[in-house]
Order: sequence, then C-alpha cells, then structure tokens
Amino acid sequence: MSAPPRATPPLLRDLNERQVLDLIRAGAPISRAEISRRSGISKPTVSLALQSLVDAGLVREAADRPDGPGYGAVYFEPVTEAALVLALDLGGRFVRGAVCDLAGSVRARQDIELAGADAVGAVAAISRLRATLLEASGLDAGLVDCVVVGVPGVIVGDGTLQLAENVAGLEGRRFAEELWEALDLPVTLENDVNLAALGERWQGVARGVDDFVFLSVGTGMGAGIVLDGRLHRGYHGAAGEIDFALAALDAVDPAAGEISALAAHLASQDATTALVAPFDPRAIFGAARTHDPVALAVVDEVARRIALHVAPIAAVVDVELIVLGGGIGANGDLLLAPVGQLLAEWLPFPPRVEVSTLGDAAVLAGALSVGRQAALDNVFTRRRPAQKSL
Repeated sequence: MSAPPRATPPLLRDLNERQVLDLIRAGAPISRAEISRRSGISKPTVSLALQSLVDAGLVREAADRPDGPGYGAVYFEPVTEAALVLALDLGGRFVRGAVCDLAGSVRARQDIELAGADAVGAVAAISRLRATLLEASGLDAGLVDCVVVGVPGVIVGDGTLQLAENVAGLEGRRFAEELWEALDLPVTLENDVNLAALGERWQGVARGVDDFVFLSVGTGMGAGIVLDGRLHRGYHGAAGEIDFALAALDAVDPAAGEISALAAHLASQDATTALVAPFDPRAIFGAARTHDPVALAVVDEVARRIALHVAPIAAVVDVELIVLGGGIGANGDLLLAPVGQLLAEWLPFPPRVEVSTLGDAAVLAGALSVGRQAALDNVFTRRRPAQKSL
C-alpha cells in the first residue's frame, strides 16, 4: 500500500500560488506548461496553484489565445475586475475622481466643483462622487478594495493634516478617519504632489527613472521626491515642502501670487505692455508668446526662481530628472530652456528638465498606482480557499 500524498505546507503553497499569479499577470494569456517552464515549478504543483487561484476568482481561462499552434492547451489570464481602486484628488476648488481595475484600466472618471466647500463639505462631495463613479463603472460597489486620496499638506505621525491651507477647515483634522467613516472603506491619505510624482513614474515622463523630483508650481509650490525608485517622505513626512527652502531670501517665490505682483509692478513702469490687472499667470504666459516685453521679463524671472529652488535639491541628491507641473510649471515651451541653462551654469551635473506629460491627471494617476499595488496584494492575501477542481 502506497503512502498517502504529503500535504503541501501552507507557506510553500502560498509562495507557489503567488509566483503563478505573478507570471499570469505579467504574461497572460499563458498556458500551464509555460507557467511551469518559467517558474521551475512542476506541472502538478502548477495545476494545484491554478486550481486555488481560479476558485478564488483571481484567474480564469483566457478567451483569447496567443498566435500559433496551441495543441489544445488551456491558457489563463488574471481577473482584472476582482477588485477596484477609488482614487481622489482634493483641491481647493474641485474633487477629481477615478476608478480603476487591477490592470490599471480606468473604468470611470469624473471631476466635480467644490464651490468653496470646507472640509465637511468636501467629505460630502467625495461621498457623492464615489457613488456616481461606481455607477458609471457598471461594476459592483463591493469590489472596491481601497480609497487613496491626494490632499494638500503634510500627514504627520498622529494622522492629522498640517500645512493644509487650500481647503478651509482641513488643517489639524484626522481626515482619513472621517473619510473612512463616511465611505465605510479603508482610506489612505497622501500629499498630492507626492502622488503626482508617483503618477509620472507610473505613466508619465518619469517612467523608468529612479531618481527625480516632481516640482509643482501653480497657486503654491511643492515637490515630490523619488529616490532609488521610492517616494521619499522624510522624517516628519514633510519632504518636498520646498516653499520653506529659501524662506530667508526675498523675492524668490515663483508661484502665482508673487508672479502677478511682479507683473503689476513691471507693467506700471512700461506703457508698451498689453498686460492689465488682475495679471493672471495664464495671461502673462500668453502675452510672453506674443513677445510682450513685460511678460517676457516676468517669465525669465519665473525661470530663475524655479532654478533657484531646483539647484539645492539637485546638488544634494543628484537626481536625473526634474519634472515641472502645475499651472505655471506646465509652460514648458517658455521655461524648459532657461531653467535648464541656469542649472547647467550653476551645477557640475545638472539634471534633465521636462514638463509633466500627465498634467492635471498626475495626482489621480499616482493615487491609482498606490491603490492598485495595494489591491494586487490584498486580493491575494484575502483569497478564498480552493473548493473545486479544474
């Protein structure tokens, strides 16, 4: 009488299933034999792992087969709708939202205006946006694994928000807890510019770059710093609060308010300019493209101020790339050359300077990236035990 089969230890079973799932996610559609070949796991063990993953709803037989003869082989693919991620970008005047599946495909996208709402109003707006996004996706709301929210400010160790002035009432709140209670879903808060940096690395101009800085210049200024492929938050979570880097110096802020004030001052001394109050930055950059002398002088100064903030970071951490974003930073046709030239003059190893390719979607892209990675892990950890055979 032969000995009964030895049970596979749970840890080894988990390792096998995770390796098989990763191979299917990376190479679908893929056959059982190809999984065995690439992983070095025996075909019977691969079959057991596939069985568990199919029963858990994480893998299914692929509807499409690869080109070429298959000799009757069965191919497998991941179930991308096994979980969803809800991503949100909270600003002073809007909430942007998106829902994606495990493949990163956006299933629904919508922006809503806040119309001066405070933090309490923002929670209500986010609740409404969650409902409309999930309805638009056509998928079960119960599939949402997590919510990732980009917010202005710094999330400190006790969970409160600091330096969060763009939304009234947000300062000092445990906003993640409030959202978790309102949405009945786990919520992760992250600084919005940090998320923009991660979004650029996932889908934008920083793909494949391990050391770079995303510099957002608009109504305010902030930086997201990625080193060795990882977001650098710093000891207090305040890395990238670049507003304070040159606080001891006068007239170095390139954000909107200071630039408008500079344009007003220069325009009062030059009757040839077409610029008029309220000296909106968009009008200033537009006038610079028509060679307005005051507008060109303002743009040159913006470039200098941006370079002044970039240079210390580049000198200390030696990044490969600076990505400019935000309403002002997006004017690459006018800013890239002068910023790059100044950095080349000041630094022995100047970084490359590019403009964000994601624009207003950078924060959402980063939030989806963070949430998707968490969901990919969570659906495996929480998978149901196998119950039936292939």
